[in-house]
Amino acid sequence: MSKGDRGRFFEDFEVGQVLEHAGPRTVTEADAVLHLALTGSRFALHAAAPLARAWGLPAPPLDDLLVFHLIFGMSVPDLSVNAVANLGYADGRFLAPVYPGDTLRARSTVIGRKATSSGRTGIVWVRTEGFKGDGTPVLTYVRWVLVAKRDPASPPPEPVVPELPASVAPDRLVVPTGLAPRAVDPAVTGSPWFFEDYEIGERIDHVDGMAVMESEHRLATRLYRNTARVHFNDHVERQGRLGSVIVYGGVVMSIARALSFNGLGNAWGLLAINAGTHANPCRPGDTIYAWSEVLDRADLAGRTDLGTLRLRLVASKNRQAADFPRKDESGAYRPEVLLDLDYWALVPRRAVAASVGAR
Repeated sequence: MSKGDRGRFFEDFEVGQVLEHAGPRTVTEADAVLHLALTGSRFALHAAAPLARAWGLPAPPLDDLLVFHLIFGMSVPDLSVNAVANLGYADGRFLAPVYPGDTLRARSTVIGRKATSSGRTGIVWVRTEGFKGDGTPVLTYVRWVLVAKRDPASPPPEPVVPELPASVAPDRLVVPTGLAPRAVDPAVTGSPWFFEDYEIGERIDHVDGMAVMESEHRLATRLYRNTARVHFNDHVERQGRLGSVIVYGGVVMSIARALSFNGLGNAWGLLAINAGTHANPCRPGDTIYAWSEVLDRADLAGRTDLGTLRLRLVASKNRQAADFPRKDESGAYRPEVLLDLDYWALVPRRAVAASVGAR
């Protein structure tokens, strides 16, 4: 009898099933530095210890998307080893900052499932939660994934499709405990733009492009311990529909977020993921461009120093973002669009801006 585990197929998921994911992970400064090296992110709060301490935090917190990817990676062996595609996200909230030395663990609950018309796959919805070793919740989100069936002839189960909110309400957003930015100097953070400077409907071309190199996307995905076969098994994927492995969508997400610094350099952290779609696959060698749209602005209860912007981040491959590609006349995503991510970002108000001379 083989001791190897081929992972769960669609038939193995039951609504209400709770999966405690193996492999807790103690994060270190090396994880944070490697993530910076792989993305080129320039957001100051995650990189400068004196700045983080001056703003009330004990140390630079890990990039929020790094935390997301680590929790996501823990869930892959139980949820998406046999995935055909990760389809989307909703109702995600970042609940507490994570620092080097913290140990992360994760669990998921199956909240929906539905067979597809092809008979070869099904969609599984799960809510995944991440915790520190002491039980402090750090992240919660819903995702849905297209999973292969073990037996295409097996009868479809009764469909259960969860109702999900269109967005996270601002009163459910959690500001990192202790964060109290004072004297935010644009010469230090790299951006002169504050909360009041953004208008609903405004679009921002992030200008720069970054290629997803073969070695880097695999190293990033290993960092997150994402074991999905579509990202690594060249032997099989060369014979598939794309003729190559697929870059983990989280790599695209983090690169696009890093590119967004050009225009959103003071949007330091993610408070929530309202919705997200990996619209088309990315392959090694593709160059990623990105643009953002301001969807909404909101006050944060009791805070005069911080506000939050609801942003749409769109990543395209091998097409510059100056004309803001997204969907065609029929409403379908254009083939060059990789990612459509709707999130709330934390942004300081102009009241805490410091002059360059005050440094």
